[in-house]
Amino acid sequence: MSIKKIIEGKKEWRVHVSRVKALPQDYQIVYKEIQKYLFKVGPVELNEGIGLLSEILSFFEEGAAAGKGVLEVTGTNVAAFCDELIEDSITYAELYQESVNQKVVKTMKK
Repeated sequence: MSIKKIIEGKKEWRVHVSRVKALPQDYQIVYKEIQKYLFKVGPVELNEGIGLLSEILSFFEEGAAAGKGVLEVTGTNVAAFCDELIEDSITYAELYQESVNQKVVKTMKK
């Protein structure tokens, strides 16, 4: 990755963080929990930029502008909301499972 891309990525992240800070407090709390959840669950696409997080943020901004509470937007099961967002995404857990299975098959063939 070039230095220029790193700098652009940092600028993009700073703008993103300032948008998060502009959300109502309840939205900020839920957004941060979603972010932690996604970083732990590990959809691979998170390494390709902040696209998914930015989409969630835009969704939250729309909900806040409409005067909705954050749980009206996500539902009360925030983890399930996250899982639905990434259901078609490849996760690091899936990549690791595939790797383990390939190693076992390769070892068993010997």
